Amino acid sequence: MSDATAPDRAARRDKARRARRAGKRLAVGLAFLGPNIVGFLCFTAIPLVFALVLAFSNWDLRLHNMFKDEPLKFVGLDNFRRLLGTPEFYRYLGNTLFMMMGIPFGIAGALGSAILLSQDLRGGSGRNWRRLILYVGVAVVLVGGGGALLVAAGAPLAGLTLLLGGLACAVLMGGVLGGSTVYRTLFYLPFFTNGVAVFLLWKRFYSPIDGPVNRALQPVLDRLTTAVQATPAPAVRAGSWLALAVMAAVMFLGVRTLRRLWRDGEMGAVGVLLAAGLMTLPAWLGLRWWPTGALALGSVVIGGAALLGVATLLLGGRGSGERFVAPRGEAFGTGLMLGVGLLLLGVLCVGAGRVFDALPAMAGHPEGLTPPLWLSSPFWAKPAMIFMGLWAAVGGNTMLLYLAGLSGVPGELYEAADIDGAGRFSRFWHVTWPQLAPVTFFVVVMGVIGGLQGGFEMAKTMTNGGPAGTTTFLSFYIYTEGFETGRLGYAAAVTWTLFGLVFLVTIFNWKFGNRYVND
Repeated sequence: MSDATAPDRAARRDKARRARRAGKRLAVGLAFLGPNIVGFLCFTAIPLVFALVLAFSNWDLRLHNMFKDEPLKFVGLDNFRRLLGTPEFYRYLGNTLFMMMGIPFGIAGALGSAILLSQDLRGGSGRNWRRLILYVGVAVVLVGGGGALLVAAGAPLAGLTLLLGGLACAVLMGGVLGGSTVYRTLFYLPFFTNGVAVFLLWKRFYSPIDGPVNRALQPVLDRLTTAVQATPAPAVRAGSWLALAVMAAVMFLGVRTLRRLWRDGEMGAVGVLLAAGLMTLPAWLGLRWWPTGALALGSVVIGGAALLGVATLLLGGRGSGERFVAPRGEAFGTGLMLGVGLLLLGVLCVGAGRVFDALPAMAGHPEGLTPPLWLSSPFWAKPAMIFMGLWAAVGGNTMLLYLAGLSGVPGELYEAADIDGAGRFSRFWHVTWPQLAPVTFFVVVMGVIGGLQGGFEMAKTMTNGGPAGTTTFLSFYIYTEGFETGRLGYAAAVTWTLFGLVFLVTIFNWKFGNRYVND
């Protein structure tokens, strides 16, 4: 009997030994992961649950504190009802969406920078190297000599001109010696140094009295004032009609592109209608924005003609020779991107028309044309922040992602395009851009999420939400409601509403954008 139980006892001892060894390994692993787990629980999981509970309560620091301790009540959806009925919420949401208009321009700038920085920028050897050194030497002599003459003559902004020219020559020389590595480093520096210090620096740049931006703009505006005053006012206002003509050309190209995509079966009816609606939106906005009734009427006629052309295209069917019929939802994302691009171009045309109409009166002012007040102006505060964001976005992480994506494009595709006789634009549109679809998808999703959640640091540092609330974004609104007015329950409701908005937009991007990545 002892012989029969010996193997069992050995097996049990071996099993217990393995269990102790596994428990020891688990304890060691938990010891290493413990700080991360504790940090996640303390700073993420528990605050998340607490904020969710807080959103359904009436927690207010004015009512619940050491001096006035009223009972905490469960209010259900009252905070969310009050939120959706508050005009300020929609206004601050509009401010946030307005700032997100810079995302497409930032992505385009980052892609352009990545394409330029992916080239071989070294001077090479032999004759080309000596030629580049000669160019740099000539540039240094011209900038140095010209700057010295300006300083000696006491010209305005002479020191700034000399400084910027010297920096440009230094960058050019560094690129000749170090190649694209130097330029990549310099392009990434704005993003690397982005923070409160940069915001304070840009706030100083935008100073309406003695800021470098306005000091550089003033001589240009003075010359423009002289030119406008010397030109008859009707001739200047005729630029509004030129802007209308450009908008008509944009809509014509948009309808032509939609016609081609529809006839070739590359886009469904939903995508065509979405692009057409976004494309013609500036025409209807022209009823309010255009300076004269005739221009507004012309804008509406152009928009109506564009919609009529799209409707005729959809209702007229496809010719007898057509072979492909796209599903209704096919290329929905392409239609959205096309429509947004045409929408931005149309809005720019309408804005240009207003500028041309107002130029004679502005130039006739005793002070002439003056630079904007930037952060102190309700009309220029958000555009000023968009310009600053573009400066940082062009050389940020998006540029690095596109550089990595460009390095992964197979060279055989470019060789095949060259054999087919494709030009630079065709190579980009039919080879580079489709191969960068995964990078673009990731950049768009993260950019939209960051755009909805961002803006707090800029608003707090540069404008404190002003002037008149024009730079109060949702993130800053949450801060003011929670930590300045003390309405923590209401602030938590705004936070979860923002989370729901981000979630819905992300699901939308994932549903329609992921399709093009997989294709």
